[in-house]
Amino acid sequence: MDQQHLDGKVVERGKEFFRSISGEAPSIFNKGWWTGKVMDWAMQNEDFKVQLFRFVDVLPYLNTSESLLRHIREYFATEDADIPPVLKWGAGKAGIGGALTAKLMGMTIRSNIEGMARQFIIGDNSKEAVKGLAKLRKDGFTFTVDLLGEATVSEEESEAYAQGYHEVVDAIAREQEKWKALPGNGPVEGFDWGATPKVNVSIKPSALYSQAKPVDVEGSVRGILSRLVPIYRKVVAMGGFLCIDMEQLKYKEMTLELFKRLRSDPEFRHYPHLSIVLQAYLRDTEKDLDDLLHWARSEKLPIGIRLVKGAYWDYETVIAKQNGWEIPVWTDKPESDIAYEKLAHRILENSDIVYFACASHNVRTIAAVMETALALNVPEHRYEFQVLYGMAEPVRKGLKNVAGRVRLYCPYGELIPGMAYLVRRLLENTANESFLRQSFAEGAALERLLENPQKTLHRLLAARPEPRAVEPGPGGLPPFTNDAMIDFTVPDNRKAFVEALADVRSRFGQTVPLYIGGRDVTTADLIPTTNPAKPAEVVASICQAGRPEIDDAIAAAKKAALTWRDTSPADRAAYLRRAADICRKRIWELSAWQVVEVGKQWDQAYHDVTEGIDFLEYYAREMLRLGAPRRMGRAPGEHNHLFYQPKGIAAVIAPWNFPFAIAIGMASAAIVTGNPVIFKPSSISSRIGYNLAEVFREAGLPEGVFNYCPGRSSIMGDYLVEHPDISLICFTGSMEVGLRIQEKAAKVQPGQRQCKRVIAEMGGKNATIIDDDADLDEAVLQVLYSAFGFQGQKCSACSRVIVLDAIYDRFIERLVKAASSIHIGPSEDPSNYMGPVADATLQKNVSDYIRIAEEEGRVLLKRTDLPAEGCYVPLTIVGDIRPEHRIAQEEIFGPVLAVMRAATFDEALSIANGTRFALTGAVFSRSPEHLDKARREFRVGNLYLNKGSTGALVERQPFGGFAMSGVGSKTGGPDYLLQFMDPRVVTENTMRRGFTPIDEDDDWIV
Repeated sequence: MDQQHLDGKVVERGKEFFRSISGEAPSIFNKGWWTGKVMDWAMQNEDFKVQLFRFVDVLPYLNTSESLLRHIREYFATEDADIPPVLKWGAGKAGIGGALTAKLMGMTIRSNIEGMARQFIIGDNSKEAVKGLAKLRKDGFTFTVDLLGEATVSEEESEAYAQGYHEVVDAIAREQEKWKALPGNGPVEGFDWGATPKVNVSIKPSALYSQAKPVDVEGSVRGILSRLVPIYRKVVAMGGFLCIDMEQLKYKEMTLELFKRLRSDPEFRHYPHLSIVLQAYLRDTEKDLDDLLHWARSEKLPIGIRLVKGAYWDYETVIAKQNGWEIPVWTDKPESDIAYEKLAHRILENSDIVYFACASHNVRTIAAVMETALALNVPEHRYEFQVLYGMAEPVRKGLKNVAGRVRLYCPYGELIPGMAYLVRRLLENTANESFLRQSFAEGAALERLLENPQKTLHRLLAARPEPRAVEPGPGGLPPFTNDAMIDFTVPDNRKAFVEALADVRSRFGQTVPLYIGGRDVTTADLIPTTNPAKPAEVVASICQAGRPEIDDAIAAAKKAALTWRDTSPADRAAYLRRAADICRKRIWELSAWQVVEVGKQWDQAYHDVTEGIDFLEYYAREMLRLGAPRRMGRAPGEHNHLFYQPKGIAAVIAPWNFPFAIAIGMASAAIVTGNPVIFKPSSISSRIGYNLAEVFREAGLPEGVFNYCPGRSSIMGDYLVEHPDISLICFTGSMEVGLRIQEKAAKVQPGQRQCKRVIAEMGGKNATIIDDDADLDEAVLQVLYSAFGFQGQKCSACSRVIVLDAIYDRFIERLVKAASSIHIGPSEDPSNYMGPVADATLQKNVSDYIRIAEEEGRVLLKRTDLPAEGCYVPLTIVGDIRPEHRIAQEEIFGPVLAVMRAATFDEALSIANGTRFALTGAVFSRSPEHLDKARREFRVGNLYLNKGSTGALVERQPFGGFAMSGVGSKTGGPDYLLQFMDPRVVTENTMRRGFTPIDEDDDWIV
């Protein structure tokens, strides 16, 4: 096929298309009515566009005039001339009549925006939808109907979503006999265009199973199919067509797999009317298409493919950047257009086995598909065109004029999910590179609109300035970046976890020695560490240090101290970076130990290790920054230099809940600042603690700089803290133990020459506030994860949720149903959301608090469907908790969530601040004023707005609190290393007999 000749044909076809719709514009760009005017302002002012779309998103939650007017004021109260007057009036900024005018304008704004949403939704319910669909058919268009509300957070919501499809399919089945088939040249009588069933249904599979997740593809596919098969059975019975939509990348693998299973199911193999969506903006779609074509031919099964550009570009790009992944989508719009044309060509080449639905509003793309099909002699009945209902009326009219075969993608459903759909569509079509915007709002020249996207891309790249060189960090190192999160959409990552778990299991039962002065040391005192999901399984037998071993470790540390103190900051940093590289090589093994020894889920175990790597890399760079002496002042005749020296031997006492990250973070901070370490891990996680000894030994750390000394706290805990040669105690754990350490360290022991420095992170009673305008799709899932991820065993876990009255019932109902749906069982099985607590002592402690919760409040949920074996406790949500209750004040460290009511946002803040802890907190709100108030008045060390309260990342979110949550600077932050060193200043008088050397830094030089 000659590309130049084809391009000429494409341009001619595109011009024909535009001639057929001359003078028309989509309603969203029609400046003659409200929506068009507002969209015009949005395209001229990016800030206004952001505010408008955020306001549209929150609007369905604003159920009172007061709430509506307050939000209009917060979003639009500005003197900016670009703000539409009607919005200023609604904000109370203009107009006659003051509050009355503002109220009327508010009602007008609500009515207009709701009307705009309904323009793009075929109906609120199945009756309205069927009526709208019948009208479309009378106008010569056919449809695919899609139920809104794909954000299901519980199995009950997933079941309701499935029932919504049964309802609309039943409603359509009763009506379809009244509809005449649309005329066409296809071979099948009674089908639209002689080619395809009159009824077409699209479905988003993830909504059918609330527990779908990429780490558990098999379980997700089974869960989705359990509800999808009955729907498809009904569609087949009525002679309809089903299209399985493609959603976010995380669902892609399971979506392709369930399509193959459904299409090849013996019950449905005879029925060809099933299609799947592919997204051209994904870089690997070409491979997916080739795999799908190969599968279809090997199975001898005709299939359907709906090709779209893709609707989640912003989401996929941001998520990839946040998590340190390669961006999975094409980053320039012309690249997606190029990919679309290439993929469409490949599909049309296989038209004997693939029915093709070209879904696009881009006239160039449409024309290219039409001309490619002609060049390949593809029969018209083997492909069709699809556009979004209500979004591009001229395009659908032009398609009907030029192609004749047009299907409208018709969402239906309630207003709240409808608004989310509307925002996504408006963002898509008002983006700078949107074809609709360029065509109908900006009037770009036809030549530009219809040019080959290869030329567009070439011009774009040619005009793009060269990227700025990245400035190196301290010591010439690359700037710090967090290690990548685990991406379970990559099958090799899931396989590596399975293999690592098998590997560490093969090493169960080994005896783990101490590591002192560069040598393994065994003792007769052993404590077994066990698998909390199966306590009879001994993970390892851990040698215990007593006072003699602590004396040996301190002697080894003292011997190493002088040499290590004088080792250059650059050399000390290099050891940390070598350790980081070793951790990366061993990351699957290091993660697997956490799954079996403390019961962490796969993702959380992996991220514990990556956080440890981040500490090593970040503190290495920080030491290079702080290690160079710094000139102080600029007075002539003297030089003043500030520099740091290590404090001495550090006792690092680590917790079991982040057994690698926190441990290696504290130890590496001490080491890189020149302090030898005596490391005492928790007895619950001592096998993981030995990983540190292995890593530092492999990194070549000098003898005595790191000493691994697990031991019984009753025997060696106080002895270590009070030892006169210990200069620094770095602790993470409970408030009670932290306060005891501070008390012990404050007393000067015989022979002690220094004041001991205590750095202690001690815990929290963290609250999440749910405002009356919160996005519950986000808030419910984030609270669920913050409260019950890793069984609530995080100092940052959400243990109180404070909900405003106006939204209380809706939030609690969805939260309880979501918590009722999650799977509980061994963490080695990735389908399980929650596992056992870390040991039997913790199991008893949490169980005692659950009994207190039952006495103090009203149990909203208590999951008793637990495995018979293991250290499990019931996931518990308890309501009617008041601020003075123990459940609202005391740290539990388990899956127990207290629910509290508040009448106002100010009351919610007061309750949130009403404990002696101040570690983390979260607020879910779409009120700019309330978010600003939370920034000022929610007094915690780490505050998260519209995000869960857990998951702080090194450097991005330095972690730590105040009050009774701890003492010291934030881990992973720019001040942390300063605590491990003493500052010194040396002043030199540089004047000799009146002569002063000239220094260009002196401020007396002019």
